[in-house]
Amino acid sequence: MIRPLSTFDDFRNAITAYRLPRVLIAAIELDLFTAIGTEAWAIPDLARDMKVSERGLAILCRNLAMAGLLKKQSETYRNSRLSATALNAHHPAYRGDYLRLITSHWADWGRLPESVKSGLPLDHDEPEESDYRRRFTWAMHHRTLETAPKIAAQIGLRGARTLLDLGGGPGTYAMAFLSKNPALRATVCDRPAALDVAKEIASTHKAGARLFLMPLDFLAEPIPGTYDVIWYSNVLHIYSPKDNQALFLRALAALNPGGRLLIQDAFLHDREGLFPEEASLFAVSMLLFTERGDTYKAAETRTWLTDVGFEQIKVLRMKKGTEDWEGGIMEARSPGTNAKTRERQTRSIRNSQSRSSH
Repeated sequence: MIRPLSTFDDFRNAITAYRLPRVLIAAIELDLFTAIGTEAWAIPDLARDMKVSERGLAILCRNLAMAGLLKKQSETYRNSRLSATALNAHHPAYRGDYLRLITSHWADWGRLPESVKSGLPLDHDEPEESDYRRRFTWAMHHRTLETAPKIAAQIGLRGARTLLDLGGGPGTYAMAFLSKNPALRATVCDRPAALDVAKEIASTHKAGARLFLMPLDFLAEPIPGTYDVIWYSNVLHIYSPKDNQALFLRALAALNPGGRLLIQDAFLHDREGLFPEEASLFAVSMLLFTERGDTYKAAETRTWLTDVGFEQIKVLRMKKGTEDWEGGIMEARSPGTNAKTRERQTRSIRNSQSRSSH
């Protein structure tokens, strides 16, 4: 946790905290963990193999050993368990796409003043390529591999038969819910490039036969079908308050009576909207990489949900250490709707679309 910076020493220590992260990024950029692999290396031999200086490599490896990513014994270094698997390109558990994403952010965050001045994301005038969307989707899968099963194990879906993973990318959470609930069928809704990744991942799972894919621009189009549960994970922060309210209307119209909307996101929980610190810092990423995104107070999200007609809104408590975000899952229920109520919801959606086009 960041403590309040009240002295110059506090300020200096906060700024110089960049040092270890830069060491870690340098190691990834140099493919150091892949070069070490499963062997124990003396610095002269490793430097020769990697074509780098002995002096530079010795200092880098010493700091990585200090951080626990390398194991030092006398004059040799070998990978830790983490480095030998998730950080090693030759291992099946390698998280390459996610590593490339987070290391690229080092240079992006260096351009923060640009976005503060303009209010626009970096490279906002460049069209997104489908190859980038594919790599990003794999990165999100790598990011949530461990978290998704832990969350799915704590959210009871007894009685639910259909789940929509709205903006679900690789479908990692959808697959976790399917694995936990044998009677469930799930649909992942996202862009075609993201769904290509979801299809590949589903093909490796026994429960993948119960996963369906739906390409849709859900900010502009109604959601086809009806569902018992809608899972809206790490999407809220990409959009503006107005966008999210319009999407909540569409979600409500797509839920069966008494259905559940489950929102996972980086909520701010204090009155002033400053904490948790990770949620505040994540808003900077939204400034750098999205047109209208931000992180939002749980209280204001609750108001948006209430305004469009959701009921029984609450933050779900997960076991400490299992959450993606601290206090990061909110549940809201659809009322027992009849045909007249559903018609009113549809009219509200059309009115919202009409207002947004002017």
